Amino acid sequence: MSFSSTVKDELARQISLARHCQISELAAILSFCGRIQISENNRYRIKIHTENGAVARKCFTLLKKTFNIGTDVSIRKNAFLKKGLTYTVAVQNHEEALKVLQASKLLQENGEIGEPLSLVNSVVLQRSCCRRSFIRGAFLAAGSISDPEKFYHFEIVCPSRDRAEQVQGIIKTFGIDAKMVIRKKYFVVYIKEGSQIVDILNVMEAHLALMELENIRIVREMRGQVNRQVNCETANINKTVSAAVRQMEDIKYIRDTIGLCCLPENLEEIAKLRLAIPDASLKELGEALETPVGKSGVNHRLRKLSAIARELRENAGTGT
Repeated sequence: MSFSSTVKDELARQISLARHCQISELAAILSFCGRIQISENNRYRIKIHTENGAVARKCFTLLKKTFNIGTDVSIRKNAFLKKGLTYTVAVQNHEEALKVLQASKLLQENGEIGEPLSLVNSVVLQRSCCRRSFIRGAFLAAGSISDPEKFYHFEIVCPSRDRAEQVQGIIKTFGIDAKMVIRKKYFVVYIKEGSQIVDILNVMEAHLALMELENIRIVREMRGQVNRQVNCETANINKTVSAAVRQMEDIKYIRDTIGLCCLPENLEEIAKLRLAIPDASLKELGEALETPVGKSGVNHRLRKLSAIARELRENAGTGT
């Protein structure tokens, strides 16, 4: 089971205690994957289509618990895919469908239903707890979350800009900076920051998934810190080795041209010591001198040797 399916399965099993929150969540599911059929004599029927069995169970439970409505549930193979099932939860009775639409504020005052279903400025979203339930329902109906082992990405796919702006605005009321992007003909509200995905899971009250994500984030951050430290140490080692190789080349060039004995005593001593222990660090070289000096002192002497070697090479090039 994917991480996204795991989250949805957890959310599908969670039922809010307050009826107004149950209505908000159901309204979100209806808004994103519901269809309203109206007969010639103005009789309403509701159908909710989903490819997730957990979402279908949640719809069935919410309708039964909130409105005491019995629903028809059908399952069929997806006609466009070789594998996969489509679940349909239907409210066939006109009075019961009308009750659901009126309670969720999807039915306009004039008795008409706008398509696509919209909840903009709806009273069912005034409470903070109801907004949590709405986000939960929207995610169940049209959301997904990536495997956090690979990368962080949370999204809810919306059929229109108005719906996307509504979802984005609701998420932002919880201090989460959701972004919006157009993908083909859809508008996608997404979150890519790991810590903010943790926050949105908390908003939806997916606490088990939140803990799993946090554990993964901790491991990933530790791996990142170890990798950065190793890379830093490797870079320092490479830098030290490269510097030691250059120093050896300069000292050998001086030795083979004018001889180390022509150098000042302090430079001759450090040159011979570098040749004797080529793998030593600056600190180790300084401690091995007859009169120990610090790293800066050793570095100063080696830089003088490099300058002498450079001057000798330049003079050899000009023939002077």
